[in-house]
Amino acid sequence: MKLVDTSCWVHQLRSRGDKDIRDRVNNLLLAGEAAWCPPVRLELWAGVGNEAERRILREYEQVIPELPVTDAVWQKACDLAHIGRRNGMSLPVTDLLVYACAAENGVEIEHADRHFAEMARIDRYKA
Repeated sequence: MKLVDTSCWVHQLRSRGDKDIRDRVNNLLLAGEAAWCPPVRLELWAGVGNEAERRILREYEQVIPELPVTDAVWQKACDLAHIGRRNGMSLPVTDLLVYACAAENGVEIEHADRHFAEMARIDRYKA
């Protein structure tokens, strides 16, 4: 299972999205391996542009597993934010939560966002 980040879902939902990214997400969906988390769902709902996208999201909500944002996820996100700031990085709050959610649930992230590589690099340090 992979937690699919918003940076990939937007390509999958839109006909003009990047074909390679769309194919990666579609393959995960077909294999039953795509997951998301509340911050990703919220970003998607905030960005839907038409009724067709809303309909797709409502359908996805019925079948895509949602990984929980637990207290441990929040703590990891806070720790990473602290480490990032200490190292001169300002990391997006939603990306911190998505990364922490994937880490705490033991899954990889399917993404098209450079921030996740930065978080993986600093994750080995202690807050």
